[in-house]
Amino acid sequence: MTRRRPLVIVTRKLPDLIETRLMELFECRLNLDDHPFSEIELMKAMAEAEILVPTVTDRIDATLVSNAGAQLKLIASFGTGVNHIALDAAKARGITVTNTPGVLTEDTADMTMGLILAVARRIGEGERLVRSGRWQGWAPTAMLGMRLAEKRLGIVGMGRIGLAVARRARAFGMSIHYHNRRRVDAATEAEVEATYWESLDQMLGHIDVLSINCPHTPATYHLLSARRIRLLKPRAIVVNTARGTVIEEEALARALYAREIAGAGLDVYEDEPQVHPRLLELDNVVLLPHIGSATHAGRVAMGEKVLVNIKSFVDGHNPPDRVVYTMF
Repeated sequence: MTRRRPLVIVTRKLPDLIETRLMELFECRLNLDDHPFSEIELMKAMAEAEILVPTVTDRIDATLVSNAGAQLKLIASFGTGVNHIALDAAKARGITVTNTPGVLTEDTADMTMGLILAVARRIGEGERLVRSGRWQGWAPTAMLGMRLAEKRLGIVGMGRIGLAVARRARAFGMSIHYHNRRRVDAATEAEVEATYWESLDQMLGHIDVLSINCPHTPATYHLLSARRIRLLKPRAIVVNTARGTVIEEEALARALYAREIAGAGLDVYEDEPQVHPRLLELDNVVLLPHIGSATHAGRVAMGEKVLVNIKSFVDGHNPPDRVVYTMF
């Protein structure tokens, strides 16, 4: 007897290759016009789906989880972060949660290095100047920026992405400093010639560029607070490709406006997709629309992980990327 295919509801448009495979394997309902689900749409999907495939744009709070249908057994999130899902509530309801870690390291590290370059060398300002028609030609003192060679890069979160950023920065001649919950092994430190700082406060006063590469957790909420921003050098720049909530955005905007620090490059924001209005006004900030992992290869790799997680779960096996695990 042929086993009934479970109903999978996908909340956003995924790469065509992944959607085709989902349709082949499961009873699947797609979001063809890629509109963000409203709370009502999300509630309806969770009332019907046996497997939900959300993304980081879907806020699945405890209320939504508690009102989900009894048939919902798996939330196979398309993304690495899971702070948008009420994990405790999912566990209480017996809902397994999976994510897609480990496939976006190089893409996000590339974007981090791109933002460091863009802010240090004022690339955004220069591009806007040319487009405005106000550029008067080369001048000896025009658009002077920061040389990266021999500058100190401070990395907050020396995980896979932080290490990949360190490798890139070393190629630019930067010296590597880092703060982490735990010191990395000696071989890793030696590879990138990294200096470990147990105290984040002490590190901040010694670096020229700060790269945020840690996940969102209760412990990292506003880790870069107003007090810590004041510890940075006036010529320091801040780059964030991790999670917007790690930085106290209001304090960062004030410091940038007052030129208490030199600049910032941001791919993530505290209240996405809303951006602090003062940041939008500043020339010393490069703002990107959360595209750190936005490559064709990266998105397909994420989708393939979603497929493996769902297929493993449906076949009665442990999904390889489970964050919350219950039996099917």
